[in-house]
Amino acid sequence: MNYRDYIWDLGGTLLDNYEISTQAFVDTLKTFGKQASHDEVHSKLKESTDAAIARFIPDQPQFLKAYKEKEAELLESPILFPGAREVLQAIVADGGRNFLVSHRNKLVLDILKKTQLLPYFTEVVTSESGFARKPNPESMLYLKKKYDIKDALVIGDRDIDRQAGQAAGFDTLLVDGTKSLMEIVK
Repeated sequence: MNYRDYIWDLGGTLLDNYEISTQAFVDTLKTFGKQASHDEVHSKLKESTDAAIARFIPDQPQFLKAYKEKEAELLESPILFPGAREVLQAIVADGGRNFLVSHRNKLVLDILKKTQLLPYFTEVVTSESGFARKPNPESMLYLKKKYDIKDALVIGDRDIDRQAGQAAGFDTLLVDGTKSLMEIVK
């Protein structure tokens, strides 16, 4: 491993959640009497949940709550990307530290417990931690200061992860789920 510290995103990086999120979004749209194609929703969700809502159902303030409930129900059986557990284990075995920064709420902790990944993280930052959302680097700067992080690799699947990591002074790596994380993070 080339770094001591790794700051991870969860969805789309360690957790293969976009299919689940897309299904939940499309299903929830139907309950509101709207329709959209799987591919269109998937593409907008890769930008952000806010972008998808703005595109498909901007006039229903209660949609987000219903969508998040449906998504949480479907995430009862989370699926990890290949190599996720192994790379986290290898980092810890090599004396390194893993951190997680997610826009999700405390559901993140439930997902990490279900997948048995929680013990591999030094700290998990969720939306309930009170920091500004990425690409704002506030959460990463907090970790940098608290843990005296000199250099780290920020790993995510969206440009906002890269922007936040670079603004905090860290190296960054974007993944797309096509290769095992063990192949990518050496």
